Amino acid sequence: MDQRPLRDRAPLPGPELFNAAEYLLAGAGGQHADRVAVCHPRGELTYRQLAEEVRRVAAALLDLGVRPEERVLCCMVDDVELFTAILATMYIGAVAVPSSTMLTGPELAKLVADSRARVVIGSPEYRAAVLTSMRPGETRTEVRSVVFTGPDAPPAHELPAGVTGLNWDELLNRATGRPAPEPYPSWADSSALWLYTSGTTGTPKAAMHRHTDIRYVARHYGQQVLGIGPGDVCLSAAKLFFAYGIGNSMFFPLSVCATTVLEPARPSPALFAGRVAEHGVTLFFGVPSFWGPLLAASPTEVADDALATVRHGVSAGETLPPRIFHGIRDRYGMEILDGIGSTEVLHIYISNRPGHVVPGSSGIPVPGYRIELRRADGTVIEQVGEPGMLYVAGESLCAGYWCRTAVNRAVFQGEWMRTGDQYVRNADGSYTCLGRADDVLKVGGIWVSPAEVEARLLEHPDVLEAAVIGVPDADGLDKPVAFVVPRPGAQLRSDEVITFCRAGLAAFKRPRAVLEVAELPKTGTGKIQRFRLRALVDATVLSTPASTP
Repeated sequence: MDQRPLRDRAPLPGPELFNAAEYLLAGAGGQHADRVAVCHPRGELTYRQLAEEVRRVAAALLDLGVRPEERVLCCMVDDVELFTAILATMYIGAVAVPSSTMLTGPELAKLVADSRARVVIGSPEYRAAVLTSMRPGETRTEVRSVVFTGPDAPPAHELPAGVTGLNWDELLNRATGRPAPEPYPSWADSSALWLYTSGTTGTPKAAMHRHTDIRYVARHYGQQVLGIGPGDVCLSAAKLFFAYGIGNSMFFPLSVCATTVLEPARPSPALFAGRVAEHGVTLFFGVPSFWGPLLAASPTEVADDALATVRHGVSAGETLPPRIFHGIRDRYGMEILDGIGSTEVLHIYISNRPGHVVPGSSGIPVPGYRIELRRADGTVIEQVGEPGMLYVAGESLCAGYWCRTAVNRAVFQGEWMRTGDQYVRNADGSYTCLGRADDVLKVGGIWVSPAEVEARLLEHPDVLEAAVIGVPDADGLDKPVAFVVPRPGAQLRSDEVITFCRAGLAAFKRPRAVLEVAELPKTGTGKIQRFRLRALVDATVLSTPASTP
């Protein structure tokens, strides 16, 4: 067998040989071998050490019997074990399936069954969910091994018959005496990573990504938009189990021998500002629901110079309100580059550029991607200002959803993907999101963007977060209804908020009712789950005195 790295072998007839893990670990054999690759709560790993640890985990997975293209599902905190497990799985030609840590046991069981995972690895924090997903009768699985990263292995009596339970040390001990494996000769088009959609519609689907997709997003967004280089240090509020997070924390930094900082804890302004200062972070990735509280944090929580080392902030998930962009820039001296990406495309494909931010917009297409806006009849919109359905084409589009034929036929149309987002192209070439196609409202025969109403609500001094949905009135006609989270200690009056909106919006765009909530339901990437908001209201909210025209 040819033992040379895949990149050094003579090209063979047929598909390109390419292993994404080998690509991301290439720094271990060059001038950056002793550069810090990963900072984690218990220490750090150089590129050489990271490669050694990945090969060790890879050998252990091979000893468990994991074969190429079989799935390894991980329900784990953002720590070095998850980082090496994902890379090791791809290294041996298997498919990494990092799953949301926000799932309940029954929800996780559906993913375990749907992915047909052979191995499940969990952190102690999610022990209950992992064990519940393994209960006999909960679901039919093909799992043969369950591993926990803490000292305690899963008890045999809580696992189905024939399933082996191990702790992390027991897993790694299986690599003892085995030769370090070589990277599996994957094809560039082979599956490397399955990422389940975030569930904004309530039904997660596995987007199947190829090895080559990882290289593509690293080169086109990471290097051409962010200009990431070996001297950068990355920190992401979005976790590794999301497309946005794994690009931020793994694909981009490793592709250029930069450094990534892993933080297992839930993001908070004070904690993450501390990590920025501790590690000299230069690229700081968040979502609007993180940037908002960071802006609202008091100087005793986050000092105004706490982010002095950051050269770019990045936002995705939902449109970043202009108020937050201007506030972060004015207080911390840092521009946030807002953009839109998706699980299906693996990362951001429309983005603002450093020094050329158009607040409230998603920016312009990322190099390597093409964008079209289309009318309901499928015709392409050429003129500025006409809203339409957003379509995207680019080489990092996933191969489709696992076992979702009907949905695949509707979403993936040749080289194009129907995103489900309504957008408009502006005169300066930037694109502005109007909301999901199912969220854009027609009020009095005129289209209304929830994002526009939400932006106005966020200008109110006592509103921290806002979401707008359509609720049919007694005649079945949609009317805007707002859910708002007040700032700490603030008192909101529905009629006063509606009057505030009317002063800054056309009258028909104003919310007809304002409902105060403690928090908005969101996915882990900060996207608002509007289907859950719709379940909370009915037409009766439109009959209150404050909501009448």
